Amino acid sequence: MKPEEKFINITDNKTKIKQLIEELVLAPRLNAIKWSQITKQTPNIKIGYPGQHLASLITGMPGERTGARGNDLIDGSEVKSCSRVDQLDVCKACKSPVSRSEEICPACNSKDVSRKEDSKWLFTIRNENDLKVLINDVKRVVLLIADYPNFESNDFNTLRFQAYEIWTQSPRNKRFSELMDNYYHKIYLGHKTKDASKNPAPKNFWPYSYQFFLCNPILTFSCIVKDANTKPKIDIQHYIEPNQDRSKLESVLMPPNLLGDLEFDILLNNAKKSEIIDMLNIDKIPDFKSMKLPEKRKVFKGIDEKLRFYLPLRDTDKISESKSAYARRKLVE
Repeated sequence: MKPEEKFINITDNKTKIKQLIEELVLAPRLNAIKWSQITKQTPNIKIGYPGQHLASLITGMPGERTGARGNDLIDGSEVKSCSRVDQLDVCKACKSPVSRSEEICPACNSKDVSRKEDSKWLFTIRNENDLKVLINDVKRVVLLIADYPNFESNDFNTLRFQAYEIWTQSPRNKRFSELMDNYYHKIYLGHKTKDASKNPAPKNFWPYSYQFFLCNPILTFSCIVKDANTKPKIDIQHYIEPNQDRSKLESVLMPPNLLGDLEFDILLNNAKKSEIIDMLNIDKIPDFKSMKLPEKRKVFKGIDEKLRFYLPLRDTDKISESKSAYARRKLVE
């Protein structure tokens, strides 16, 4: 999990990161917001290629000038980006589309609007070679996300940009490879068996989900943008130097409210008592058998890597991902 320093040749990274976000993301977005008031089109600015630039500045590594056909970074890293900023919302009353900047539905004047935050990372695996490349040849996956840290309070004037790393060859991140292998062999091929003429959807990798945290992602960058819709101000809150050994960094804690009774039972029956106590808000293990699920979740600070080792992958073609407010709050603290 140590980046190859011979590939790191971009310096003054923090300054460049701020400048890039301002010029390639925030300034175009402000112009798009202005024109969307006239055109009634979505101001959503796709983060794909700006994400590639941002990944280079965060990791200190250039790309290979290959667009979508080659390695995203010179060391062979794969970069995936997703944006939950300026998604198109839906009126609950009449089902008409509502822009993120609109407080009421323009079609029926209803204030009952469903705000969307369902963008995710996509992994396309259509054959054994695609799977091999992803889990054997690609050593590092860089996951970028733009979202709203205060989404639950309808604060759409504050943005957040984050980067996570998953090292596919590391034992710490082995669940990522298991997850992708499970998708291809059980889900993709399962659908192809039913109808060979259709290509099943790519693997949806949901930010802040049970499977996301199970992969032990390491947060390497995070910044908050305040007054994003008027006069943006960027505050870098977390930054890991490009040459720092990631094996010595802790991954983000899994929020306990992503676990159900089954997962808590598995932990209590298999994990060491010391491993459980380390993650409790209290000094001793309570009588979990008499506790309801909300109480179990409340006594845990989080689920660290030691405890996550015991958790099952879950059948991802049947269990939908949950995206929690706790997860968003925890990551911004």
